[in-house]
Amino acid sequence: MTNSNKPAFPLEWQALVEQAANVLRELALDEEAKARFCSDPMLRPFMHRVARRYVAGQTTPDALGRVSQINARGHAASAEYMGESCRDESRANAETEVFLALIGAISEGDLNCSVSLDLSHIGSVIDPELGFLNARKIARVAAASGCEVMISMEGSDRADNIYHTYARLHADPGLANVGITVPAKLHRSAQDLPKLMKYPGRIRLVKGAFLEPAHIAYERNSPELAACYRRFAAELLTSGHKCSIATHDRSIQEDLTNLIMQQNLFGRRHYEFESLIGLGTEQLDDLQRRGFPTREYAVYGEEYFLYVLNRIAEEPIRLYQALVDIMAPPMYPRPAR
Repeated sequence: MTNSNKPAFPLEWQALVEQAANVLRELALDEEAKARFCSDPMLRPFMHRVARRYVAGQTTPDALGRVSQINARGHAASAEYMGESCRDESRANAETEVFLALIGAISEGDLNCSVSLDLSHIGSVIDPELGFLNARKIARVAAASGCEVMISMEGSDRADNIYHTYARLHADPGLANVGITVPAKLHRSAQDLPKLMKYPGRIRLVKGAFLEPAHIAYERNSPELAACYRRFAAELLTSGHKCSIATHDRSIQEDLTNLIMQQNLFGRRHYEFESLIGLGTEQLDDLQRRGFPTREYAVYGEEYFLYVLNRIAEEPIRLYQALVDIMAPPMYPRPAR
């Protein structure tokens, strides 16, 4: 979700910049590194300082406060309690309860907010059936309160199970509130998208942040990926299928708003433009002022390691911002020695 048309570094640096971005994406998938950075009492305060630019807070009340601000600016919101690759069943069930409480709080506060989640956060890597049952529990509670649930995409090795679970959820006629995320960078998405469009759930189209080999996915900043994203987005928009155009790429946003106007889709509300908090805020506000439906995505919790590293990897110049943030005043008192 980045504007790849204007390199932030001199062209002769681009190979090194891409290498650094891939190293960050690889580190993001290192579960041992994640455990160390997020639990070490010396490293944790520094991680918090970097993360707070991209994360709504650590608790559900933190996230709800941010959602209220997002709604006040005229945008719908999506809240995600962060976490992935949970490998303990009791914890996966406990995390499911957090999502249920989040849905209840959204309903009680009458907030315009969907809920997003990773299936691996609620048990799919322990047992796909556990992931399905917990997802169904969340989706049913959300449907009862009129809340949309968006399933996020993870690494390509998990795509088959994610899409299979999505299809199983839609076998329940009461769960049309469940949507799915499709990464344009995966070569398989050209075959997956038409199949997913047979279900009524919203499709969130993203470029895709995970590190993948070339035979599976396009390079993050390649012209092939940008062209593929435009093609998929145009297909969704003109089809009338519910969709979220989730990108911060200004040129893509402009091309698609032009398409919407040319195709007389402006007055329809099957689509929305979506951005992440801390990224593309001014662009989203501008789209909202122009009358386009918009949504801002607010993540929260302690499990932000993968998320934050992928955000930095999307624009490696953000490493400089991370250094500035590290030197900012601490959020919490230093631990006693």
